Amino acid sequence: MEGRPLDDSELVRRARAGDEHAYEELVRRHQDVAFRVAMLVAGNAADAQDAAQEAMVKAFYALDRFRLDAPFRPWLLSIVANEARNRRRSAGRREQLELTISAQRSSGDAAPSPEETAIAHERQRALVLALNRLKEADREVIAHRYLLELSEAETAQVLGCRVGTVKSRLSRALERLRAELPGALGEEVRT
Repeated sequence: MEGRPLDDSELVRRARAGDEHAYEELVRRHQDVAFRVAMLVAGNAADAQDAAQEAMVKAFYALDRFRLDAPFRPWLLSIVANEARNRRRSAGRREQLELTISAQRSSGDAAPSPEETAIAHERQRALVLALNRLKEADREVIAHRYLLELSEAETAQVLGCRVGTVKSRLSRALERLRAELPGALGEEVRT
C-alpha cells in the first residue's frame, strides 16, 4: 500500500541522500513547466528543450545549495530561465517569442460557433503579435505571471527580483501591452 505523495522538499532530501528515483520524480513533476519557461525565454522549441534538460542536470548538482525551507519550483525555474537566457545569448539570436495561447473549454460547454471561433482566433493572434512587440523584460513578466500562472512570489523568484518589483514591472508591462493592442481588445487586458 502506497502512502501519500511526497512533497518536493522530502524528495530533495532523498535525492541529496542518493535516491535517484526521488530526483526522477522531481523532474517528472516539473518538466512541463520547465519546458514552457525555457520556451518563453529561448524562443524556439529546440533551444528550450536543450535548456530545460541542461537546467535539470545543473539543478541536480546544485541540490546541496537548495534551501529546504524554500519552494523547489521557483528555484528550479530560475535555473531553467538562466540556462535558456545563456543559450539564447550565446547563439546571438533575437527571434520573436513564440507563444501559444489556447482557449480551453470544459467538456460540458457547447462547441463555439464558427464566428466565435474566428473572433477568438483573431484575438489570440492580436495578443501574440502585441506581446511579441514588447521588450523582452515585459514579455517575461507577463508570460510568467499570466501564461504560466505563477504567483507574484514565484515570478519574483524566477526573475531574480523582489515581489514589489514584479508588481511594478507587471503594471507597466500591461500598460504597454494595452497600448499595443487594437481597439477594444486593449481595454480587455486588466491587471
